[in-house]
Amino acid sequence: MTLAVGDRAPDFRTRNHHGETVTFHEELARAEGPVLLVFYPWAFSGICTSELGALRAGHADLVAAGVRVLAVSCDAMFTLRAFAEAEDLPFDLLSDHWPHGAVAREYGVFDDGAGCALRGSFLVDPSGTIRWQVLNGIGEPRDIVAHLRTALADR
Repeated sequence: MTLAVGDRAPDFRTRNHHGETVTFHEELARAEGPVLLVFYPWAFSGICTSELGALRAGHADLVAAGVRVLAVSCDAMFTLRAFAEAEDLPFDLLSDHWPHGAVAREYGVFDDGAGCALRGSFLVDPSGTIRWQVLNGIGEPRDIVAHLRTALADR
């Protein structure tokens, strides 16, 4: 599936790193503003740790602007919990572990050969419409400063 700006973001249901059930469209309904949905390949890998650390550094500004961050990988919930604690991540990490990669596939960002998500990012407004998106390969770091600027400008 290929998604484009203006498309409705697919709904999904999964667990966060605390084991709590998260339904995406319910999160959108509760959000004060848009949701920045960030897919990443692997917890504890160098580029992913750096990117999520940059999101952590800008998190207070995002929260102040009403932007919610949800980060998604195919890692298991317990791996995500350890990663969130080790990196002091203040936003939910969502597990796309089982069925493996189902959420990433819905968003068109699953790499079948590597068995993980690509670096796909989507800014979704509270009505569920994709307002911005970017896709980078597994080894291509995202410009997180541009992500922050885009998410804050949309407010």
